[in-house]
Amino acid sequence: MNPRDRDRRGGGGGDRRRGGRPGGAGRPGGGKGKPPVTRRGPRSMNIPGSLAARDEEEREREAPRTGGVPLVLATRNPGKVRELAARLAGTPWRVLGPEAIENLPSPVEDGATFEANARKKAIHYSRLVDHLVLADDSGLEIDALDGWPGVRSARVGGPGATDEDRIRLVLARMEDVPWERRDARFRCVLAIARRGEVLAAFDGVVEGKIALEPEGGGGFGYDPIFFYPAMNRTFAEMTPAEKDSVSHRGQALDRAVGWLVDLLERGGIESLRPKK
Repeated sequence: MNPRDRDRRGGGGGDRRRGGRPGGAGRPGGGKGKPPVTRRGPRSMNIPGSLAARDEEEREREAPRTGGVPLVLATRNPGKVRELAARLAGTPWRVLGPEAIENLPSPVEDGATFEANARKKAIHYSRLVDHLVLADDSGLEIDALDGWPGVRSARVGGPGATDEDRIRLVLARMEDVPWERRDARFRCVLAIARRGEVLAAFDGVVEGKIALEPEGGGGFGYDPIFFYPAMNRTFAEMTPAEKDSVSHRGQALDRAVGWLVDLLERGGIESLRPKK
């Protein structure tokens, strides 16, 4: 969104607050510690489901590749596929998404940490497919809720819950929490496995706050309520390139991509075979 549009809606440079931006009465010591929210008529959550509003360059950046070395991304989440495939664009790797695992049984994600779940998924699927497997586990940790939802981030609200449902449940639990206590973070762990063995693992963390209401039309999951102070907007208000540059998954992928590229320079998948 154009910052000038925010200026016009917010009534000037000193009072621009959307979805949880601290300022004026919303800063610590002012009002109740919550930034006021500008309502714009009847509102429903703007959870994205299309790339139509993104510019051509970003759509091309997210387009799936048809050649290269196959890399199975062990997820059924199309948002993650788009995000991770974009990060791997320009490398020799070709990401295979849900189509590669749709007919395979899913592992039980019962680990106590994100790393435990990422490793478990990578090992599980690497025993069922012929290619290298990259699995991730990621989620939202909220300090005021003792780290909840944590490893249960994708399961908040039960099996039938949507992103919108999960966001409502989080905001309901945060309703009386003042701005200064709304600290939160996204955490991600990626694990790479082949034939039942984890070859490498990488992590990333980004700090932010829980916004007072959803804002933005990009991203997925909890992005509309994850406010990133350094850019003064939620993850869902960022372009894919902006989000990739600071996100937890982007950090982990930077490390994973370096490892994957180095693997090919060492001789590719065949270099992982034990020497006779």
